[in-house]
Amino acid sequence: MSGTGTDYSVCVYCGSRPGTLPAYADAAKALGEAIAQAGWRLVYGAGDVGLMGITARATQAAGGDTFGVIPTHLLHAEVGKRDLTRFIVTENMHERKKVMFMNSDAVVVLPGGAGSLDEFFEVLTWAQLGLHAKPIILMNVEGFWTPLIGLIDHVIAQGFADASLKDLITVCDTPAETMTTLQGCR
Repeated sequence: MSGTGTDYSVCVYCGSRPGTLPAYADAAKALGEAIAQAGWRLVYGAGDVGLMGITARATQAAGGDTFGVIPTHLLHAEVGKRDLTRFIVTENMHERKKVMFMNSDAVVVLPGGAGSLDEFFEVLTWAQLGLHAKPIILMNVEGFWTPLIGLIDHVIAQGFADASLKDLITVCDTPAETMTTLQGCR
């Protein structure tokens, strides 16, 4: 993918809330800064709240390119961040997810809620079906995604997926580890 002056785009799925631990916000800020410092583009849900807003503001403050996609019905709730490099309003969530995914080369999942889980499982399912080979990284800040990783292990152990499902996911604990992994995927 190409963006304005970038040759690599990272889609970040994350919460529209900051969560309870300061480490979540710290990781979002550090990831946003690192994406900008690498000369890459941030693709995300265009909100100016929670971890979404923190990631985008950090990317912008570090001089990075930002590509936000938000559905009409969330413009108010997620405080659509209109000062992005590119700001797209879609009709619905399905279109939002499609535009975000189509405009990115890799996916990073920071802590988040049901929306982040939905986005994660959709891209994981597409990878499982062979529809894409983009890297999918779970940033396991303070062990946030450990229960999810356990659930995936349980699904495999109970015969509902091959063990190869876990090969489609990389778990990283820090923004630095995430960036190193992304560098290796380019």
